[in-house]
Amino acid sequence: MALRHAVLAALLEGELSGYQLTKAFDIGVANFWHAQPQQLYAELTRLEKDGLIEGREVAQETRPTKRLFQVTDAGLAELEEFTAAFAKPSFIRDDLLVKVQAADHVDTETLIDQLTERAAFARAKIDLFGKLLRKIRGDLTEEEFLRHGRPIGPYLTCLRGLALEQGNRDWCERTITVLRQREHTHARH
Repeated sequence: MALRHAVLAALLEGELSGYQLTKAFDIGVANFWHAQPQQLYAELTRLEKDGLIEGREVAQETRPTKRLFQVTDAGLAELEEFTAAFAKPSFIRDDLLVKVQAADHVDTETLIDQLTERAAFARAKIDLFGKLLRKIRGDLTEEEFLRHGRPIGPYLTCLRGLALEQGNRDWCERTITVLRQREHTHARH
């Protein structure tokens, strides 16, 4: 997958400025694709040059003119082609996992500190995803929204992000417990 597909997907729900796109990435898209704001602005320029999005300028009273972007028919065709292609499985690349792999040979207190920090980050993301899901869902229950609500794509990707962060939190907490128990067991022997 290229950044272009993530940007096109983010623009499907309507016109967004570059600033709004960066916020959309921070909240929703970032759970499956990370990009810096400067990368997003550069990608918007490329997508417009390639005819996959179109921009229009909107004058504002007290602020500079802003540009709003939307997906063109060619951009939608690009997404259709991307969607039809085989999706490769993803792989984990995480420095913390490498550090835990070496747990038998390194300072476990340092690992526990990093695991504690990662668990706190996961809890914050869980809270953020919960708020976002409630906002998208509105007054509907989750079951009602999953049957009839829109937009379903962003909702489903947020559910995946939520599950990922819940798994991260649970793994970090369990790993901390195991390392602490092993410390106490080895200290007594």
